[in-house]
Amino acid sequence: QVQLVESGGGLVQPGGSLRLSCVASGFTFSSYPMYWYHQAPGKERELVASITSDSGSTNYANSVKGRFTISRDNAKNTVYLQMNSLKPEDTYVYYCYTFDRSRYGRNDYWGQGTQVTVSS
Repeated sequence: QVQLVESGGGLVQPGGSLRLSCVASGFTFSSYPMYWYHQAPGKERELVASITSDSGSTNYANSVKGRFTISRDNAKNTVYLQMNSLKPEDTYVYYCYTFDRSRYGRNDYWGQGTQVTVSS
């Protein structure tokens, strides 16, 4: 079955960097767009960044443009989120996500999330 496993979160000081990883299994990773979302307690998940299956196109939330970079390695079934110049307001749980469609509708696939805390 589809599995997405995030890692790389932690506590970092403002201005610091982290790289999140999401290892995928159970599907043809190289055919799927991939997404990173974040979520604060009691709030809805928000899209942070996306990347097409061939890495030809990326998109970012305005709040992270110029600081975060999404990338992928299809040979390793892994998508990354490089987070630089981190701010306290980047403190969230970060989730890896993708989806597909079947005759029954859309199937959403989420990882378990990884906590990022930016604090001095």
